[in-house]
Amino acid sequence: MAKKTIKKKRSQEADNDIWGSLSIFFTSERLRFLAGLLLCFAVIYIGIAMASFFFTGGADQSAIENVPLKDLLINRGRVQNWAGVRGAFIADLIMNRWFGVASFFLLYFFGSLGVYLMGVCRMSLMKRFLLCSSLLIWSSLFLSFVFLKGYEDSFLYLGGRHGYELSEVLIRNIGIPGTVLLLMVSLLVIAIFTSKRVMPWLQQILNLSWYRNRLTGKQQAQNNLDTEEDDEEKGYMRSKTYHATTEDDEEQDEEDTPDITVTYDDDPYRTADSDDEPQIRPMADGDRIINGESVFTIEVPKEEEPYDNSTMGDYDPRLDLSSYRFPTLDLLKKYEQAERPVDMAEQTDNQRRIKQTLENFGISILSIKATVGPTITLYEVVPAQGVRISKIRNLEDDIALSLAALGIRIIAPMPGKGTIGIEVPNKDPQIVSMQSVISSRKFIESKYDLPVALGRTITNDVFMFDLCKAPHLLMAGATGQGKSVGLNAIITSLLYKKHPAELKFVLVDPKMVEFSIYAEIERHYLAKLPDEEKAIITDFTKVVHTLNSLCKEMDNRYELLTKAHVRNIKDYNEKFISRRLNPEKGHKYMSYIVVIIDEFGDLIMTAGRDIEMPIARIAQKARAVGIHMIIATQRPSTNIITGTIKANFPVRVAFRVSSMIDSRTILDSPGANQLIGRGDLLFSQGSDMTRVQCAFVDTPEVEAMASYIGQQAGYPTAFELPEYVPEGEADKASGVDLSDRDPLFDEAARLIILQQQGSTSLIQRKFSIGYNRAGRLMDQLEAAGIVGPYEGSKARQVLIQDEYSLEQKLNTLKS
Repeated sequence: MAKKTIKKKRSQEADNDIWGSLSIFFTSERLRFLAGLLLCFAVIYIGIAMASFFFTGGADQSAIENVPLKDLLINRGRVQNWAGVRGAFIADLIMNRWFGVASFFLLYFFGSLGVYLMGVCRMSLMKRFLLCSSLLIWSSLFLSFVFLKGYEDSFLYLGGRHGYELSEVLIRNIGIPGTVLLLMVSLLVIAIFTSKRVMPWLQQILNLSWYRNRLTGKQQAQNNLDTEEDDEEKGYMRSKTYHATTEDDEEQDEEDTPDITVTYDDDPYRTADSDDEPQIRPMADGDRIINGESVFTIEVPKEEEPYDNSTMGDYDPRLDLSSYRFPTLDLLKKYEQAERPVDMAEQTDNQRRIKQTLENFGISILSIKATVGPTITLYEVVPAQGVRISKIRNLEDDIALSLAALGIRIIAPMPGKGTIGIEVPNKDPQIVSMQSVISSRKFIESKYDLPVALGRTITNDVFMFDLCKAPHLLMAGATGQGKSVGLNAIITSLLYKKHPAELKFVLVDPKMVEFSIYAEIERHYLAKLPDEEKAIITDFTKVVHTLNSLCKEMDNRYELLTKAHVRNIKDYNEKFISRRLNPEKGHKYMSYIVVIIDEFGDLIMTAGRDIEMPIARIAQKARAVGIHMIIATQRPSTNIITGTIKANFPVRVAFRVSSMIDSRTILDSPGANQLIGRGDLLFSQGSDMTRVQCAFVDTPEVEAMASYIGQQAGYPTAFELPEYVPEGEADKASGVDLSDRDPLFDEAARLIILQQQGSTSLIQRKFSIGYNRAGRLMDQLEAAGIVGPYEGSKARQVLIQDEYSLEQKLNTLKS
C-alpha cells in the first residue's frame, strides 16, 4: 500500500487577477477609510479652486491660458486663485475646457464616494453616479445653449467647451426648436429614471452582470485562497479540498482504491499545530484520481453567508401604496368654543373662596396661584409653616361646597413641588377638538414610533405618548364618560401619522357598533384571520381564535428576529430596509400591529381563561415584535381586571368611575371617582399621574376620515394573520382512523418521544408542514395512546417514556 502525504495547491493565475486586488481593497476597512479621506481632501481642494475661479478667473486667464503646467510653476506668484497655481490650472481645465459650472456635479459624486469609503453613511453609489453624470451632461448643454451668444466677452464658459461645441452641433443639425425639445425630453427622462420607483429595478439589471462576473471563475478561487490565508495567519486551518500524492509518484489506476491518510475533524476550524491522530480510510465515491493525485473533499458545516444588497438602495415599505395620501385636517371639525379667553372673574372668586374656607378651619396660607386648563383649573396653595397636609386633604368636601363645584380633587403634595394642588372644574368647560391636537406642532414634529395624541393637560399643552414605550394600555370608565371617544382618538392619531404599510389594527367589538365605521379601511389598515368575511371581530369564538393567531404571529416574528440577530422590531426593520436581510430566507418588513378590544368585561365573562391566557402571553412578550394591545372595559372590578392583566398593562387610562374601589382597581389609587366626566381622564404610567381632557372626535369626523382612506387604492385584502385551528378539533366529529395514518406518523412519534414534548408547533416546525396537518398528526398520536388529550395552552402529556416502548407500540399498530 502506497503512503500518501497531504499538500495544498494554489492557483497561480489567481495571484494576477485584478479582482483579487480589488477584493482585498474593498474588504479592508482601514484602506477604504484612508482612500475615502484622501478623496474628500482632494474634492475640498478642487472645490476651493473652482469657487475661487468665479472671482479670480478673469485675472488669472492671461497667466495660465495656453501655458504648460511646468511653466506655470515658475511664475506661481502671478496667479490669484485661492488654491495656488495648480488650483488655477485645475479650475480653468474643469470649468472652461470641460463642463463649466455643471462640473460641481463631479465634486458631488466624488465627495459622496469618499464619504461612502470612509463608512460615514450608506448610500446607493449606482444611483448617485447615474444622477450626477446625467445632470452633468444636461446642465453643460443647457447652459451652453442658453448663453451661446455671451461667451465673447467673458472669461468663463458657463457650460464648458464640451457643452459649447455640442450645442453648436445640435443647432446646426436640428435647429433651435429641436434643441429645446431635446433638452426638455432628456430632462424628463432623467427625472423618470432617477425616481425611487425606477432606480431599484434599473440597478438590479445593471448589477446582474457585475455580480455574475465577480462570483465566477478565478475571482471565486482568489477569494477562497485569501480567506484561507487569513485563517492560517491567525493559527486556524479551514477544512477544504486536499490533494494526496504517493511518495514514489507512481501512476494510479482509476480502479485502484488505495488508503488515504487524512488529518481533519468535524469542526470547521482547528488549530494548525493540533496533535490529532491522522485518520486512515479507503478512497470513497467522492474521491477522484487526477494525474496520479487523489483529490478528495472534506465536508464541513457552513454558516449562512451574510446577505447585503445595499447597492440597490434602501427598501421603501410605502412603495406598494406609493400614491396613498394621509387624511387631511379639514376632515376634522374645528370648534370656535375652544378659543374663548380665560374668565378672570371666576378665577379670582374661586381663589378668594378657597382661601376663606381654609381660614375658617384655622389653616393659613402664604400664597395661591391658578393654572387654567380647558375644563379644569388647578389652584396651587402654599400653606404656612406648621400646617398639616392631612388637614387640608380632609377639607375636600367643604371646599367643594364653598365653590359650588361638581367635584374637586386635592393633590397633597404636588409631585416635585412644595405646594398643594386643588383641581376645580370650570363653570363653562371648553371642548378640546381632535383637529387642534392633530394640527399642533408637537404632534406634527413627533418622532414617536406609534404616536398617540390623547388630548390636552391642565396647562393646555398637547398630551402625547408613544404606544411602543407603553407598551400596552388598559382603559376603564363608566358608561357615557368618554371611553369610546378615547379609543377613537387613539385610532385617529395613529391613522394621521402611520402609513398602511407600517401599521395594522385588530379590532374586537362585542357590541358590534363601536368599530363598524372603520370597515371602509379594511384593505388598508385592518388585519383578520384567513377566509374571514369581515375584519372587525364581533363573535366571541373568533376572538379566542384571533388572539391565539396573534400568539402564532408573535412566535413567527421572534423566529425572524433570532435569524436576523436583532432584539426588537425597530432594529429588524432598519436592517431589512437597508437590504441586509434576504427575503428568500423568509424575511419581510414587519408592520406594527395594534390590538384594540372594547368591552373586555363581556369577553372575560363569556370566554374566561381561554381569552385571558393569550392576552397575557401577548402582553408579556409581544412588545419586542411590534404587537401592542389596548383593552377597554366599563366594569373595572377585580374579577374583570385580574392580577395577571394588571401586571402586564403598566399604562392605565381611567375615565370617571362610580366608586373609589373601582378607581383603586384601575389606577391603584383614588381619583378617578372625582373626575367630572365628558372626557375628563387620569393617565397613569408608573408613578406619574396626569389629568387630561380627552380630545373630542365625533362620529361624522371618523366616518369622513374612514371614507377618505377607503376611497383610495389599497391592498387586495386585509392583512392576513396566521391560520389557527384549535388542537383536537380537526377530527373530533368523525373520530380518528388509525388505519389511514399520516406518512409522517412514525417520525412524528419518535420526535415527540425524543423531545418529551407533545406540541403541535414542534411537529410543524421540525417537518415544515402546515398547522392543519400537524394538528391531524397530533390527533392520531392521541388516538394511538402516545400523547394525552388537549389541555388548552399547555403542551400535551407524553404517555410513552422511551424509544423501545414506542417501537413496540408502532409494531402493534402495523400488525
